[in-house]
Amino acid sequence: MYVCNMAHIHAMPRKVESPTDVEHWFRAQAADLWPAALGSLSLRRSPCVREHCPACACGDQHTSYVLYGRIKGRRIALYIPDDLEPKIRRALENGRALQELLYEAGRRYTNAVKHQRAHAHEGDK
Repeated sequence: MYVCNMAHIHAMPRKVESPTDVEHWFRAQAADLWPAALGSLSLRRSPCVREHCPACACGDQHTSYVLYGRIKGRRIALYIPDDLEPKIRRALENGRALQELLYEAGRRYTNAVKHQRAHAHEGDK
């Protein structure tokens, strides 16, 4: 019979990180996340400005990519040529990964400075 001792697993001490350890970890993780961007990429369909356009006349319209985002609270929209869409999509994927990395860095950094403060107070006693 196989028995797993979960109390032993949860009681295992976690590595205590210093703020510097967290910084080194963050820099190593973020190194491969360039280019990075936040926003959303949309494929839109719209009519063109040409008179008697066959595509518009039959209702197909024209497709184009648009990057939507915010700068200083204002919404922006940037036209993205078809051949650049993969690069922009990759930048957005990296941006989401970087955002998740920042959440994790915040947790780890907070734990590190709390531990550092507690350790400093132990020396005062």
